[in-house]
Amino acid sequence: MKDAALRRWIFAALMTAATVLLSPVFSFPLGVTRAFPVQHMVNIFLAVLAGTRYGVAAAFVTSLIRNMAGTGSLLAFPGSMIGAFLSGFLYARTGKLWAAALGEFIGTSLLGGLASYPIAALFLGSDKGAFFYVSLFAVSCGAGCVIAYAVLRAAAYSLPAILRRHS
Repeated sequence: MKDAALRRWIFAALMTAATVLLSPVFSFPLGVTRAFPVQHMVNIFLAVLAGTRYGVAAAFVTSLIRNMAGTGSLLAFPGSMIGAFLSGFLYARTGKLWAAALGEFIGTSLLGGLASYPIAALFLGSDKGAFFYVSLFAVSCGAGCVIAYAVLRAAAYSLPAILRRHS
């Protein structure tokens, strides 16, 4: 395994651990689910600093651990993974921080919210409409996107190479 790839996997693992540990501290109830803005912030961090595959893997493992620990819901899987993918994909294509934040927001809020509807209906017994989940996810994701954008934008001024595109 290449040294750079190993460093990225280690970084993704550390971000996963931080997300699992910080999520209960910075979460709030939101309908049938909980809002975890830290997850969305970390998705953007990984999209920009490591790459798409690392972000999606970390989102999956974080959701899995939180579900096994009883601190998450099944809705964490589609929202976090689709958001992480689209964030990384758009950042890789454009090299722009705003594209990573937009990808996270659209991927989690719109696409993840729509994908959560059948899961909530089948497994959680929810009778809410699909756009109910879109609005819930938008609140959580919006906060995480704003925080990530602000932190990475501030870091770019002090560490210009931090936003360099990753292959």
